[in-house]
Amino acid sequence: MPSTAICCLRPAAAFAAGMILLGGCAAVGWSDGRQSACPPVMEYSRAEQARVAEEVAALPQGSPIAEMLADYAVMRDQARACATR
Repeated sequence: MPSTAICCLRPAAAFAAGMILLGGCAAVGWSDGRQSACPPVMEYSRAEQARVAEEVAALPQGSPIAEMLADYAVMRDQARACATR
């Protein structure tokens, strides 16, 4: 009996590729009357930042959460740089 799995995956792959391409278009928006492809940067209060710093310090050494937060910090810096262009 021949497998039809490959046949069924092609439409799904095409749909996924289309959604990825459309997702890129959705990132472009209008801000203050000009076109912007920069993501917004969420602002946090000093109290929120202090609380998060305490909670991160309490994490075990090598925690994947701390590594992900470091990646998030890089993305925030990139978004800020994008917005200043």
